[in-house]
Amino acid sequence: MARFHANMRVSWTALLVLGYFLYLLVGATIFQILERAAESQNRNHFQLEKLTFLKNYSCLDGPALERFVQVILDAWEKGVNPSGNSTNPSNWDFSSSFFFAGTVITTIGYGNLSPSTVSGQVFCVFYALCGIPLNLAFLNQLGKGLTAHLGRLERSVLTAGRHEQTVKVLAMSSFLVMGTLLFLVFPPVIFSYVEGWSYGEGFYYAFITLSTIGFGDYVVGTDPDKHYISIYRSLAGVWIIFGLAWLALLFNLGASVMEHLFQLRHSPRRLQRQAGGPSKQGEVQEQRPAQQTV
Repeated sequence: MARFHANMRVSWTALLVLGYFLYLLVGATIFQILERAAESQNRNHFQLEKLTFLKNYSCLDGPALERFVQVILDAWEKGVNPSGNSTNPSNWDFSSSFFFAGTVITTIGYGNLSPSTVSGQVFCVFYALCGIPLNLAFLNQLGKGLTAHLGRLERSVLTAGRHEQTVKVLAMSSFLVMGTLLFLVFPPVIFSYVEGWSYGEGFYYAFITLSTIGFGDYVVGTDPDKHYISIYRSLAGVWIIFGLAWLALLFNLGASVMEHLFQLRHSPRRLQRQAGGPSKQGEVQEQRPAQQTV
């Protein structure tokens, strides 16, 4: 019996692995269908613009234009916005540096800004080596605090005589709703107002950031034509840190649900009962007659 359940658990693990890679394959296929045609259209549009530019400015030749394009790409990779002029706000003022430090230790890594000096790159390596574990410990402690607060909420409602299962559902629902409003619904409103994005773009940025995916296609405080308050990016960094704690707790809840659905969690007592082993209650019942005979 024990061997049967062990084989069953292995089969569920194999099913999870198969589902994981199948999910990746499905995602790759859908992304290819949705984005490949747009990429080809954008590439053709860019080539047409280059030809038009060379036609209007006959003093330039193709190689000269390619060198200029490479200069623009190098500037972008080093965090310099090619548009505007030299009066653009610095990417390394204190507020921006604080925001960058947050993206390093949270492993978001937008990719739009990175150290360009050797000393900055070396410091970034050691800063991340110490900062990432510190960030994990900080988020873990925040998660424990949120869990404890949720438990106190459940106990306070339980004292009112409500059903335990109903209380857990209501407490978890209220926690999810409040966190969603605070970290995913309201911030995009601010981002859309300050950055000039649509609400959908702001929501996309919020989720991509808090899930630590961090593509870098949308980043707050990088438009050279806008004048931001000095602490704008610092406040965004604080929002990221606390939002990460909430979303990490939410993802842990989702992972626990998936593990439960895939039957990967079996308590030792349950496995013992499934294997036909004696329980503690059975052992006590067997010992009582023996004591009576004595």
